[in-house]
Amino acid sequence: MPRQHPPQPHQTGGAAPVISLRGVSFQYREQSSPTLHDINLTVRRGEKIAIIGQSGCGKSTLMHIFNGMIPHRYRGELSGEIDILGLDPRKVHVAELGTRVGTVLQDSDGQFVGLSVAEDIAFSLENQAVPVQQMHARVSRAAQAVGIADRLGHAPQNLSGGQKQRVAIAGVLVDDVDVLLCDEPLASLDPASGKSTIALLDELNRTEGKTIIIVEHRLEDVLDHGVDRIVVMAEGRIIADAPPAQILTGDLLPRHGIRTPLYLSALRLAGQKITAADSPEHVATVCFDAPALRTWYAAQEPAPAAREETSAPAPALRVSDLRCTLGTTPVLKGVSFTVRRGEMLALLGNNGAGKSTLARTICGFAPYTGSIEFAGEDAAGLTIAERGRRVGFVLQNPNQMISQPTVAAEVTLSLTGGKGGELNEAQRVQMRETLEVCGLWPMRNWPIGALSYGQKKRLTVAAILVTSPDLLILDEPTAGQDWAHYTEIMEFLRSLNEQGHTILLITHDMHLALEYTPRVLVLSEGGLLADAPCSQVLSDPSLTQRASLVTTSLYELARRAAITDEAGFAEAFIRAEQSAGKAGPR
Repeated sequence: MPRQHPPQPHQTGGAAPVISLRGVSFQYREQSSPTLHDINLTVRRGEKIAIIGQSGCGKSTLMHIFNGMIPHRYRGELSGEIDILGLDPRKVHVAELGTRVGTVLQDSDGQFVGLSVAEDIAFSLENQAVPVQQMHARVSRAAQAVGIADRLGHAPQNLSGGQKQRVAIAGVLVDDVDVLLCDEPLASLDPASGKSTIALLDELNRTEGKTIIIVEHRLEDVLDHGVDRIVVMAEGRIIADAPPAQILTGDLLPRHGIRTPLYLSALRLAGQKITAADSPEHVATVCFDAPALRTWYAAQEPAPAAREETSAPAPALRVSDLRCTLGTTPVLKGVSFTVRRGEMLALLGNNGAGKSTLARTICGFAPYTGSIEFAGEDAAGLTIAERGRRVGFVLQNPNQMISQPTVAAEVTLSLTGGKGGELNEAQRVQMRETLEVCGLWPMRNWPIGALSYGQKKRLTVAAILVTSPDLLILDEPTAGQDWAHYTEIMEFLRSLNEQGHTILLITHDMHLALEYTPRVLVLSEGGLLADAPCSQVLSDPSLTQRASLVTTSLYELARRAAITDEAGFAEAFIRAEQSAGKAGPR
């Protein structure tokens, strides 16, 4: 097949190391066994690498060593040889390392300290007593580098998700750091903003010579602009460190619960063996047998014909001409749709499109005009508590939902209706089953402060799931989750749906929408842009561009194979995958 090469990382094989770890192990003071075991890793100046692995494998702990948070912020037993830009973090103050190694957190809101973008970027310089004139010049340069110079007077909290991420990056670039650490930078971003962030990191790597280290579960998105190496971690050890072409072939990723790029999953399902020599790093470069793929597609069973419903399920939710204005800003502009009992559908759209506001309005947390009906009953006459018994809402930010000191206490609060106290036997069984599904049963007695962001996310899902509401709305339920936990949560939601529960998912994950939700609603600028089958929406470049979404790599693969029905190809892949029993990690 002819190739269209995306940008590739430059060669850095002869560059000097900026990070060198030899035989490094670490055990947190509160834990009984080490989190990292005998880590050997070298990162050279100007490299761009991705570190991947399941939640709890030690990725974040490794990042804490890179930026000096271990041993200064997180105490424990640290051993081995460590060289970070010629410094041993055990022998220097964390602030000294912080001016050379910058960290961008997955929760950009938690990183803001200024009332304006300019103030936030300047925060580190103010702490260093940099002269005002020099400070202004450095803030301006950092803002220009990330494309946010026209937003210096705006409040960070009022920016879109992608713009917030750029402000966070500028806040570390202002110190002219040598190394940029990005901890799941795509977790809360819509697809278009995610692509923009990866492009920005690539530009900083190429034009500024920054060394970039990315920890991220969305491997296919990270590879959109290539990386020099992929480091795979499992159970506190580095189990692979190689160029992407080697990591992507074979069964290393699925064996360790890491999502394989969608186009490679499709090719393997079609019986094609892809090797490192086939340039598997990107859908635009991978070499494959196009005639064989067309033959495979032609042999797939057609989609079942839509049945004529003599009595369609009753509406679980009906929204009519819904309008919401926050302050002086219209956020929802005449949105109308119906969700029927037993449906599982997705709500898509870019950051700032109004998705979360729509969910909050349905739950009664925001003022509105128009009408909202639950099972034919006008919600206008219901109290917040009465709405809460009909609809469960899992917020995007877990810190806004958690109020109890431990995992078990948080779920207990939900089971007892906010009253606390002892659980009966049935409630204890329900708690255990739900926490096991969400991967939190071993952590049931942990304090909330010991949980990672992803674990907090799973806890908020568990606290709602345990009450089994009739209508469940989840705002980004899988953001920041590894593929194993993503699959476990989504399969549990599918099982709830098959039992008759109605589920509305707000998501930026196009693969999730394609695999689990036959129908999607697309919001753009507060209006409903589409209400259609997911495969059709994600195979329409014009629509996805207007909504700041992206077509999946299945669309590009179909085009390269001269398959004209891209939506049909995507549907055939999902059906074949499910029938083959491959709904789990690939």
